[in-house]
Amino acid sequence: MSKFEALTGNDAVATAMRQINPDVVAAYPITPQTSTVQKFSEFVADGLVDTEFVTVESEHSAMSACVGAAAAGARVMTATSANGLALMWEIVYIAASNRLPIVMSLVNRALSAPINIHCDHSDVMGMRDSGWIILFSENAQEAYDNFIQAVRIAEHPDVLLPVAVCQDGFITSHGMERVEIYDDDEVKAFVGEYRPQWSILDIDHPKTYGPLDFYDYYYEHKRQQVEAMENALRVIQEVAEEFNRKFNRTYGLFEAYRLDDAEVAVVVVNSTAGTAKAVVDQLRAEGLRVGLLKPRVFRPFPAKELVDALRHLKAVAVMDRAISFGSMNNASPLFLELAAAMTLHGVQIPMADYVFGLGGRDILPREIESVYRDMLRTAETGQVERMVTYLSVRE
Repeated sequence: MSKFEALTGNDAVATAMRQINPDVVAAYPITPQTSTVQKFSEFVADGLVDTEFVTVESEHSAMSACVGAAAAGARVMTATSANGLALMWEIVYIAASNRLPIVMSLVNRALSAPINIHCDHSDVMGMRDSGWIILFSENAQEAYDNFIQAVRIAEHPDVLLPVAVCQDGFITSHGMERVEIYDDDEVKAFVGEYRPQWSILDIDHPKTYGPLDFYDYYYEHKRQQVEAMENALRVIQEVAEEFNRKFNRTYGLFEAYRLDDAEVAVVVVNSTAGTAKAVVDQLRAEGLRVGLLKPRVFRPFPAKELVDALRHLKAVAVMDRAISFGSMNNASPLFLELAAAMTLHGVQIPMADYVFGLGGRDILPREIESVYRDMLRTAETGQVERMVTYLSVRE
């Protein structure tokens, strides 16, 4: 039997970790992730899990410990944010390149400088080409659900890649919400027992991790990572379908909200999607045909699926809490990915990019409404007034 609890997003993830009972957790505290592993450390101290909890001196060491434990065949988890992720940088790539199914809670926060502890997506967008699978979560419930599914995705023999489960710092990580917590035994049965295919401790079948790998084989190993990421798209959907049946959910690669008969739409991830839904309902009440697309999966990027969901529209706005500095018009990463996908799949729809909320600045319903009204004008004229707009910034 499931039960409903009032939990923060961080506590929801810590609860999922307790139910999964990983072999090893190595983490270092950094705001706004800290309370995740703080809560989990209480579970360890109370004997509710038999996890080896490794307290380390830095995030670089945390991911290094995770890599060593995963290579030895353990089920491994960690958590971090922003500058902590940046300090892990070298080892983040090593984890993916060694095909280690580590699951990480990434509580999204702005990267310094100047120093800022509040939400934006500069941390996760910086790691988008590292070889990790990346999932987004609108609220605490999705963070909890995604974390459980991430274990199955990462450990699938056709994937064997690490997974980052994202949620917005302070907005969902510290916001108290009503979360449905599933029965411990049902979660345990869903994730199953981890049976590693390879372990550096298997002396009967010796192997090596992280050796020198020059031009003779390095290229082939990178190509194998590409295949694993391609497989992940199928596996994510298979795991979601099983999860949906078992726990009465509706997860897929993305969520479409009032999109089928819409003329214009906004594409946005994480917590802002919840605010955007309220704006959609308000504008629908005025007779305006607007919709929302909320990507759940960012890596691997489900290009064709997103394009197919949007191809009937007259205009699309992408809202992103990050900037890709030096890119075309200094546009946002999500916009650039989606614009490329549209072009490659032969869909020509006017698109505009809206950067918002950097460093935790509030995004208000009236500002999201202004984006929709911009797109409604674009749908009438066929012309984008401005390619990149910085919402609520002082000029």
